[in-house]
Amino acid sequence: PKEFYYTDAISDNSVKFLQQHEKDSADKPFFMYVAYTAAHWPMHALERDIAKYKGKFDGGYEPERKARLKRLKELGLLDPKWQPAPTVGKWAEIKNKEWESRCMEVFAAMMDNMDQGIGRIIEQLKRSDELNNTVIFYLQDNGGCAEDNGRRAPKEAPPKKFPPMKPDELQTFAKPRQTRDGRPVQQGPKAMPGGADTFIAYGENWANVSNTPFREYKHWVHEGGISTPLIVHWPNGIPKTRNGKLETQPSHLIDIMATCVDVSSANYPKELHGEKIKPMQGVSLSPAFGGKDVKRKEPIFWEHESNRAVRDGKWKLVAKADAFWELYDMEKDRTEMHNLASANPEKVKELSAIWDSWAARSDVLPLGAWKTKASAE
Repeated sequence: PKEFYYTDAISDNSVKFLQQHEKDSADKPFFMYVAYTAAHWPMHALERDIAKYKGKFDGGYEPERKARLKRLKELGLLDPKWQPAPTVGKWAEIKNKEWESRCMEVFAAMMDNMDQGIGRIIEQLKRSDELNNTVIFYLQDNGGCAEDNGRRAPKEAPPKKFPPMKPDELQTFAKPRQTRDGRPVQQGPKAMPGGADTFIAYGENWANVSNTPFREYKHWVHEGGISTPLIVHWPNGIPKTRNGKLETQPSHLIDIMATCVDVSSANYPKELHGEKIKPMQGVSLSPAFGGKDVKRKEPIFWEHESNRAVRDGKWKLVAKADAFWELYDMEKDRTEMHNLASANPEKVKELSAIWDSWAARSDVLPLGAWKTKASAE
């Protein structure tokens, strides 16, 4: 096509999949996993979407965070007891404010385009009369990312021109050096993000805004790294009295599998191709659809790049790689601003032992093994 944008391609192919299902196998159920790359770096967006947000973030970080905190309180998502994490960036110290504002404009445009695509998927479900009996889970895989990929200009300027790539040729660099039509990929504050010839992330300061009211970011397992929304839509399976209601029971990605198996009355196998497989993790969230307890029998565990955590009821034990455990009361302090580890050594001992046991049986140990594997590859 004259204009190719990957987010649109994902949306369009999702719609085509639903149309094909309606045409060829409408009497059978379907499963569709729509995994958008937006809004990941490098930040690419269509100019018409970016234009909608021109100037919206010119006030900087603090006004945007205040507006989000206000909205969170209005929605009932922010408990007055929780102390929001502080603003990280200082807008007055930003030299190239136009470039910095553009970063968030592009990020917002990426989300906007994804939202448009989800709208097209919903419209197709309506046209095929499948919307009411389709369970839709909407979630993000992690919190805002503080990585600074492409925010500094490279030491050496790239060549002004590359030969165009062949139709079946693949990009082989983690940071592509060129576009498919031969243009050099630009980085740093002299390159306005958004175009296919740029490779830029929005950085820690905007990630701090995105993660309002939490601290830390993607990579860590503090709330700023792992807390994301889960929105579930299923008119035929969720009582109308629950429409728009908030559910405070914590859940984990592993619960999605358990919920799908439950609501579809499927059986999770004990072996695959003659090999025994581990039992399904997680619990079905379907009781929560009706406002009931999901009856979780075990705590929820995390480990990501040696960062680790366990959530058991109101307590969360969390630590960065090679750091001491921190303990938080998530009912009083979900923003993790008041570490209670030193005041509750027995609880730390109890939860850390539970985490160690889980890690031993879940192929998590030894911690840091991923680094060795990555360097070997």
